[in-house]
Amino acid sequence: MSRDEETAPMLIFGTLYPAYYSYKAVKSKDIKEYVKWMMYWIIFALFTTAETFTDIFLCWFPFYYELKIAFVAWLLSPYTKGSSLLYRKFVHPTLSSKEKEIDDCLVQAKDRSYDALVHFGKRGLNVAATAAVMAASKGQGALSERLRSFSMQDLTTIRGDGAPAPSGPPPAGSGRAGKHGQPKMSRSASESAGSSGTA
Repeated sequence: MSRDEETAPMLIFGTLYPAYYSYKAVKSKDIKEYVKWMMYWIIFALFTTAETFTDIFLCWFPFYYELKIAFVAWLLSPYTKGSSLLYRKFVHPTLSSKEKEIDDCLVQAKDRSYDALVHFGKRGLNVAATAAVMAASKGQGALSERLRSFSMQDLTTIRGDGAPAPSGPPPAGSGRAGKHGQPKMSRSASESAGSSGTA
């Protein structure tokens, strides 16, 4: 049997069937059934944890997956009461003797995880704030450049539309053109005056 073929029986008999009867025990408020299925779930959690490692090192063993299914059936059977037997003989005495140490480790882990969460949360907020400030400064610079380009385009468009020239002194170039034009007019006037004089 392969791992894929073993998954369906383990899911049905190891998880769904006990889950349904756990629901019935909670619904009926039967303390005896409730304790029975709680013991099963504790043993099944330990079995699932151990299974993660045994699947790596013992999967080559003949009938390995068949033995796992048989073990789960032994845990569930009301005749063998495997989960109750393992819990009362091994798990409960071990947890009772190590309970204080386990609780201390859990409290320390909880405190460290809280401190780490606060630390990384502060760092995340600082990074986000720095990124927001940089984005805002870059956006402000780009916005001002954009507005400046728009204003220059508007002025160019207004000048190109043939708007009347502003009143005031003419530009420097127009003054030079006037100087060149004025001698020509005075020269023609003088020639006409000379011709009239000779006549």
